[in-house]
This record gives sequence, structure tokens and C-alpha cells, in this order.
Amino acid sequence: MTLNQSSLFGQIDDLQDLAIIERPVRRSLKTAEEIEKLTVDEDLNDIERAVYLLSSGQDVQRASVVISLPSLVRQNPAETFRRVVPKVREVLHVAGVEMQLAAAGSFLTILQDDLILIQTHTHSILQIILLNLDHRDAAVVCNAWLETLLSAIDVLPKETIRQEILHPLVSKAQLSQTLQSRLASCRILGKVAGKFESQIVKKDLLPLVRSLCQDVEYEVRSCMCRQLENIARGIGADHTKAVVLPELVELARDEESTVRLAAFETIVNLLEMFESDDKTRVIFPLVKTFCEKCFKADEAVLTSLSFQYGKLCHGLSGNFTEEQHLWFLEFYKKLCVLGLHHENGHCESQGYPLELEKKYETVRKNCAYNFPAMVLFADPKTFPSELYPTFSSLCHDPEISVRHTSASGFHEVVKLLGPNVHYIHKELIALLQDDSLEVLDALMNNLQETLELATSRGEGSASENKVSIPDLVPALAAAEQKAATSLKWRIHEKVLQKYSCLPRVISGDQIYFRFLQRMFTIITTNNVLPVQRESARTLCVFLRYNRKQEQRQEIINKLVDQLGQGRSYWNRLRYLDLCEIAMELFSKSYFCKYFLVPALELVNDPVANVRYKLCHMLPKLKSTIKLPTDKHLLQQLEFCVRKLLCREKDKDIMAIARKTVLELDKMDITEPYQKRHEKDLLDQKKEKEENLLLEMEQLERQQSEGKLTTEKHADKKRRDSKPGLSVPKNMAVSNSGSNTTTSVGKEIKKTKLARSRSLSSHPSSSKMVNSDKQIKIKESGSCPGTGKSSLLPINDDVIRTHHFSAASTSVSPSTSSMPVLIRSNTINTVDHRSNGSKDTQSRKITMQRKSNSFGMQAGRE
Repeated sequence: MTLNQSSLFGQIDDLQDLAIIERPVRRSLKTAEEIEKLTVDEDLNDIERAVYLLSSGQDVQRASVVISLPSLVRQNPAETFRRVVPKVREVLHVAGVEMQLAAAGSFLTILQDDLILIQTHTHSILQIILLNLDHRDAAVVCNAWLETLLSAIDVLPKETIRQEILHPLVSKAQLSQTLQSRLASCRILGKVAGKFESQIVKKDLLPLVRSLCQDVEYEVRSCMCRQLENIARGIGADHTKAVVLPELVELARDEESTVRLAAFETIVNLLEMFESDDKTRVIFPLVKTFCEKCFKADEAVLTSLSFQYGKLCHGLSGNFTEEQHLWFLEFYKKLCVLGLHHENGHCESQGYPLELEKKYETVRKNCAYNFPAMVLFADPKTFPSELYPTFSSLCHDPEISVRHTSASGFHEVVKLLGPNVHYIHKELIALLQDDSLEVLDALMNNLQETLELATSRGEGSASENKVSIPDLVPALAAAEQKAATSLKWRIHEKVLQKYSCLPRVISGDQIYFRFLQRMFTIITTNNVLPVQRESARTLCVFLRYNRKQEQRQEIINKLVDQLGQGRSYWNRLRYLDLCEIAMELFSKSYFCKYFLVPALELVNDPVANVRYKLCHMLPKLKSTIKLPTDKHLLQQLEFCVRKLLCREKDKDIMAIARKTVLELDKMDITEPYQKRHEKDLLDQKKEKEENLLLEMEQLERQQSEGKLTTEKHADKKRRDSKPGLSVPKNMAVSNSGSNTTTSVGKEIKKTKLARSRSLSSHPSSSKMVNSDKQIKIKESGSCPGTGKSSLLPINDDVIRTHHFSAASTSVSPSTSSMPVLIRSNTINTVDHRSNGSKDTQSRKITMQRKSNSFGMQAGRE
């Protein structure tokens, strides 16, 4: 026997030994005696049953009665308060933590629901609450009853609060009472201060407030100090200066750091209530001393100081001199690099103890959180000289949490900088290339706003004001690759979703060569379905706003070949997902032209899942067909339905096919007219924008060709203008051409203005759209390839709307409006106008000559 066999048999023997040991199994959770104890007479009503259970029931039964107390009050308030509530009061003296918490919640519900109509009932409940505030379990039960009392103060009338709460509060706040009682008195004072007029607060509450602010226990002084904000708002600004401010100054110099911290936070929250003179003479020296002391010896308070620093600076900024302003700015810079040292341009930790290192990390994270506020405090114009090194340090901090916070507020900094945004281009690239996916995730939350502002010169958002950021495209591509190789697929999905804004930022060629193939790869190779679908949506957005017909046609062919007719059924399913997205983004005619037929051909797919999904989509596919122009497509869809009903053998597909047939028959009947009309208007708008995209593309091509022709004429003029050559004839032609260009340029501007206005207005009816198309054809002639008219150049940003913001914030973008996003291809608009007008004018002259000659011949006949 080998060693492995002997060990195996040894384990079997051990299992046999364990099998001998058997425990008796209880077939019932309760014995007969326990069941007898839990049994209650069925003839008892709810009140009697509650009294019986509270008197002689088990703890579980008593707790159930306490929980159901609000419902008993609703049914019979008089009997409940006469018989049940006194029993509850007796039980609570010996009850455990769970029952105490249940009672606190029940009484709070009774008070908030306004279930009590008699004053004596309120008195009895408040007496129970006040008695249990001094429970022996101070950590849990006392806090629960205190929260119940504080919440009840919001709904109780003033007179009840004065009689039932304020009078007992005087004795509860004395030094002879327990620490827990005095702490509760502090919080009650802060809550009650907002319920009464300033005179009552000053007369009845301020003596107690002063006494608690000078308590021998630092916990009481700290708790009362935090309630001074409510006290100050209750007595008004005048009394605050005379009463509250001296107490805050004294507490800010307390020997305990927690008390000083409470005083500092209260001062920051009350800055708007102090006068300018008080801020200059009292607050500023006090805060400055506090900051210096914290920085030198009290690291425990630095965390709160760094978190409140932005609010503090803005509250005092109106009263600063230049020197004081500079001091606070320099102190902020010190906080931003606390615990770091710079070596060879890199930030590294100095090797403090772990606890202190964590505190310094939190301080720098809070500084990163406050950085947008400090940019506003220092004036964005001074950012390059004052705050850029600090911001760079925060974006390159060795701790992930600091860089994560910097990335979260990056869009705010970009927004504040305006024309100086180019200073932080390097930091944007650094955060995109960060090693941590958490940082990338934070940056993606506002990527669209960040990129749009970062690539703008600050004067409008027109495409001619866009600037290119070096290494932006490689950084975006690398960020997506990093998210793809990680196991955090949700971050990858978010990255793909946010990349749908790229047509507003970079050129179509960059998207085509750097991102489109990557989208195809993700759709066909990724194993996560949400990632595949988000990639398909982003690809459709890229296709929607691509400016070149050849590239669009290539993308569509690739979609049909690799997905719609792909070898893997998984890819064919993704093609159907892509069709659902395309129906949202494109017009009906565009979808029917390029996507519908390959989708209907999947009715012959050998995989049942594909046919099943196609069955589900048939009503949506039918909604894209417009009659009578697409009558042949409707016939093809009906043929698919007949094939499913006649030849399908899968029972699940047969069942869904029958339901689909009923839906197809009811489609035109069940949908309201208003909803159908809105869809038609939206589709007309989409179709108009797609036609405009084609026309602008053709016009740009013509203008680029005209530009080449102009350059050739210019070269010929230079050659003809050499000595020894005659040029009068050529000069005459040139002058006449310039006059023609000037006259046509005016027409271009008028047409451009009218075109931009039509895009900003609501789409007209289908008849108007057709008449517009006919007029365009008559005016400018047909364009080769598409049969559409060539339009004049328009400003791209006129036709930009909120589509990309909607697409970047939700997985399924809004279909209420689908504007065209177009990025100009850096062609000179002056050349566009001159060359395009020459071509248009030449066509008009030719058409006029032909029509004149035809009219003369007809007259002769």
C-alpha cells in the first residue's frame, strides 16, 4: 500500500468515527410547555391582549406589544393611554436594550403622527422619555431616547415645550447631575433655541448656556460650544456679538484640543453673522493663532482645519489686507504638501509613523477638496504664479485618495481658469494616465465638461476656438486600455459611456483611426455584456457624427459583415442590440436604408436565441418603416412573420411569435395620435440633420477642390506677371471674378443665417420638408453621388445641443431631441465662401443660359 492510499483510508476511518456520534434532532422548535406559555385566549380584544402580554407574557411578546403601540393608539387612544401605556412604563424599568429602542421608536411615531389629541397624553409620553434619558446604558439607550425627544421638539407646541421640557431642563443641567444628563441638556438647549423668540432665549436659556460653557468636564464644554451656532441664530446678530462671541473667544483658547476645535468650527459657521469690524479685530487674530498652533503642535485638529479652510477664507476674504490674504494663501500651500518632500520633481512621503502619515494624507485630501474654492480666493488670474505648483503637487501626490479628490474636482478648476486652462493640460494627461483606476473613475464622472472646457480658448465654444492638447488622444486610448485589462468592468463601461462625447472634442479622423476599431474589438471579443452594449452605443454615436461618407459606409459594411453576418451567434445578437441603439440615434429612413434588411435576414438564423430576440424586436422594427415609400420593407417584414409562424419548430419562439403578431396588428390602433405625432416630428428633425451632414460634406469637398483651383490660378498669375508677358486680359477676368465672388458672398451669408435659424426651430411637417428639398434642388442643382443639394457652410455650434450631455450621463440617452454634432475640419471659412460661391454662380449662369435658349426656340416655333 502506498503512502497516498494509507492516508486516504485513514481519512475514511475518521469519517466513520464521526458518523457514530449522533445528536438527537428536535422535531419542534418549542416544547409543549413553551407553547402553552405563549398561548393567548382568542376571545380577548386588542387592548386586553396587550395588557395581558405586558403583565405575564414573554419578552418577545412584550416587545411586539411595544412595537404595535402606534396602531393601538390609532384604534382606541383613550383606552390605550389609560391601560396599556402605564404597563409599558412599568416594563421599561427592567427592559433590555432592544425593548428600550423599540419603545423610543414607537413613542416618536406617536408624537410625529399627531395621534395625541389630549394634553395629558402628551404629558405622560414626555415623562416616560425624560425618565429614560438617564438609563444605565448611556451609549445606546440614552442616545435613542434623546433623539426621540429632539425629534419630538419639532412637532410639539411652544407651551408644551416650555412646561414639559424647559422646566425639568434647569435641574438636569446642574453640576450635581450626571455627565450624560448635562450632555443631553446641551443638545436640548440647542434644539429649543430655534422654537422661541430672541427675548425668551436671552432671558431663559442664556444663563444655562453660560453655565454649561464653563463646565468642569471638557466633553460638556465641547458639546455646548457646538450648540452655540443654534443659540446665536435664535437670539440674532446683535445679541450674538455681546453674548456668544465672548464665549467663543474663551472656548477657542481652552486647554483641550476638542474644545478649541468645536469653537473653531462654530466660528467658521457663524462668519456671516459677525460684523466687519469684529472679523478684523477679533476673528482674524484668533483664527491665525489657532492655525499656527495647530500646524506646530496639534496635528489632531489639522484634519478639521484643512476641511473648513476654504469656507474660512471666503468668509474672511472681504476683510483681508494684502498681507493677510497672502498669509492665508501661503498657509494653504504648506498644508497641501504636509508630510511630503520634493526630490527630482517627484513628491514622496517623509516616512512618518503610520498614524501620523494617515493624518497628513487626510489633510492633503481635504486641501484637494478645497482647491476650487482657493482658486477663487486667490483670483484665477494669479493661478499660474500662485497655485499651479500646488495643484501639480496634488495631482501627482503619492496617495491615491489625494489624486482621487483632485480628479473629482478637476472640472471645477477648469471652469474657474477660463483662458488660463492650458496651464493644467499636463495634469489632465497625468490623471488620465494614472496608475489607479479609482482616479480614472473619478475623472470620468465629469469628462465631457472637462474636455470641452480644456480644449477651448475661453471665448465661446465655437469649433474655431478649439485647441488641441498634446498627447490627449493617446492618453484617452491608454485609459480605455487600462480599464479594459482590469477586472473592474463597471469602470470600463463608464469609460466607454463617457467617450461618446469625443466628437465634440477631437476630429473625426482621430476617432476613426484611434477609437472605432477598438470599439469593434470590444464588441466582438469582450466577455461582459454591459461593456459590449456600451461599446456598441458609443460606436453608433461615432458613426452618427462622422463627416466622411466613405468612412461611414465602411463602418456600416463592417457592422453588417462582422456582426449581422458574423460566424458567432453572440455577434449576431450584438447586431440586434446595435439595431435597438441605432433606432434611437438615427432617423427611420437612415435605419431602414442600412440596418433593417440585415436584421430581418436573421429570421433564417440557425440559433434559436437569435430568432427569439428578433421576434421581440419586430414591433420596434415595424415602427421604423414609413409607408408608402418603404412598402417593400413592410412586405419583407410580413414575410419574416409568416416564416416564423409556419416553419418555426421551437415552442418558445412560436409562443413569442403569436404575441408579436397581435402587437403588430394593434400598433397603429393603440398608440395615441399625440405621441405618434411627436415621434414623427422628432424623426423629421433627425432626417433633416442627417441630410445636412451629407450636404455639408459635399460642400466641403467642393470647396477643397475649389481651393486647389484657386491656388493653380494664383500660380498661373504669378507666372504671367513676370517681365515680358502681357496681362491685361487676365487682370480683367480676375476683377470680374472678384465682383462675382462679392455678390455671391452676400447670398451665402443670407442662406447661412436662414439655415441656422431653421435648425434652432422646431421641425416642420413632412410636406414642408419635401417642399424644402425641392426648392434646394431647383436652386443649386443636384450633387453627384447622393442626389442632394449642396449647402453653404454653417457654424457647427449652431446645431449643437444637449444630446452629448444626455448620452454621457445615462446608459440610454434621451430621445427627445437628437441634434447633429459636427466638428469643422480646419478649412478656412473665407476660402469656403469664395470657392463655393464661384461654383454655385457658375451653375446658375449655365442654367440661365439653357433656359433662355430654350425660351427663344419655343418663341420661334
